[in-house]
Amino acid sequence: MSMLKVIEVLAESEKSFEDAAQNAVTQAAKSVRNVKSIYLKEMNAAVEDGRITSYRVNAKISFLLDGQDAG
Repeated sequence: MSMLKVIEVLAESEKSFEDAAQNAVTQAAKSVRNVKSIYLKEMNAAVEDGRITSYRVNAKISFLLDGQDAG
């Protein structure tokens, strides 16, 4: 049986929600190995003068613990 751990992260992008999600995965992968999935818990955007200035996600990222088999 595989054991996964889940961390919750916040990430931001000036481009899109998809880019913010990718930023979350990229940053998490710098400190944990074996990232397997991302669950977008919340999405919101900052607005100034009637325009979206940044996209933000609250995400749960799961990763396989060391010594675990993915099968």
